[in-house]
Amino acid sequence: MVSAIILAGGKGKRMGSKVSKQYIQLKGKPILYYTLTKFINSHYIDKIILVLPKDEIEYCKENVLDKYSLKIDKIVEGGKERQDSVYNALKEVDDSEIILIHDGARPFTKNSIIEDGIKYARRYGAAAPGVTPKDTIKIIDENGFSKFTPVRNTLVAIQTPQVFKAEIIKECHKRIKEEGISVTDDTMVVERYNNKVYLYEGDYENIKVTTPEDLILAEKLI
Repeated sequence: MVSAIILAGGKGKRMGSKVSKQYIQLKGKPILYYTLTKFINSHYIDKIILVLPKDEIEYCKENVLDKYSLKIDKIVEGGKERQDSVYNALKEVDDSEIILIHDGARPFTKNSIIEDGIKYARRYGAAAPGVTPKDTIKIIDENGFSKFTPVRNTLVAIQTPQVFKAEIIKECHKRIKEEGISVTDDTMVVERYNNKVYLYEGDYENIKVTTPEDLILAEKLI
């Protein structure tokens, strides 16, 4: 059994939008529609769990799920932070070998990325797609000056879905919850407890729609 957790709790502050960014329209349909469709149509996925803020559950049901006849398995109420939302969803997964965790505002992932993630998570325990940054990256000091320049081909910009053996991600999230540790993504969760994450090739089109500039690109990609 393979389960996908789709996190759709972004408020779109950087987007400057009145609606949460996952409901912004691309070619007449909300971003979340395209994200969910990728996983619903993937024959590698057995179960889909959608995580939403409490005050958006009914809106999402009416304006996305029911409107476009999208069939998912469960809706879970999100938490205060991203990691709390993931933890809430993980507690609802009790029958899966592999769990994928994906951003609801990342609508352009490919089935090959999903397939590779499952394959590598089965082999290594944890895997995530990523791409080499196109720009030179600088490390800066507290005064805003450049300290040094990492070698670009040793850097990876991590994407989602991030994919894990269920027992690993569930145990690690339980531990950071108990210890009150703050993280920004799920690879950090498992790495903290000495689990290695295999990084495989993602796709430059697998963008997370976050800013108004991203919308311009997203319109072209749709």
